[in-house]
Amino acid sequence: MKSNIAKRSVVIGGHKTSVSLDEPFWQYVREITEERAISVSGLLREIDHDRQEANLSSAVRVFVLEQARQRAQAVQLRRQRHTLT
Repeated sequence: MKSNIAKRSVVIGGHKTSVSLDEPFWQYVREITEERAISVSGLLREIDHDRQEANLSSAVRVFVLEQARQRAQAVQLRRQRHTLT
């Protein structure tokens, strides 16, 4: 089975680093950056600044998961409000 992991080089705080993520994570990162009108490097800089995970790749995966959960909760709340009306 071929690995679906893509390694990308980015510059964060003037330092070049790399982030390895499965392609679906990269796709979601791009969706988030489009919604926020920021660059991928800008989002990764924010994640890097706030991270508690040992490495940036892990921090990005956790961030994406949290964003997906928040979206799912928002959809669920809208459905509940729609059902009540």
